[in-house]
Amino acid sequence: MPDPAQPGSNAPAADPVGEFLGTVITRPRPGTVVLEVQGEVDTLTAPQFSAAVDELMNDRTSRLVVDLTGVTFLASSGLAVLIQAAHRADERGARLRLAVSTRAVRRPLEVTGTDQLFDMYADARHATGDDD
Repeated sequence: MPDPAQPGSNAPAADPVGEFLGTVITRPRPGTVVLEVQGEVDTLTAPQFSAAVDELMNDRTSRLVVDLTGVTFLASSGLAVLIQAAHRADERGARLRLAVSTRAVRRPLEVTGTDQLFDMYADARHATGDDD
């Protein structure tokens, strides 16, 4: 991990959140928007995850997908963001789709019963409907 900038230097300070979480929004086909998440979703990265989910939810597309196949850890703070997103999607008559391939993500969803709030798929290809 890079050292933070020293006082008086012109080097930018390291962004610890950016080192643990990456998010990208894509529109792979008409009517579909995908938020791809990479890394750890915990208390430190939850604000960044929440901002990315907000951007996804602000899209008026009918098929909303959160690709969590690259997530290595999902804490309760990340679950809270997903639950809020599921409720927002429900309010507009949609259902959030999750691509989940690891136990690190699937287990917290199942243990808490929140997996029932989502349509869950093993990968993003199926979640986006690319297999239709």
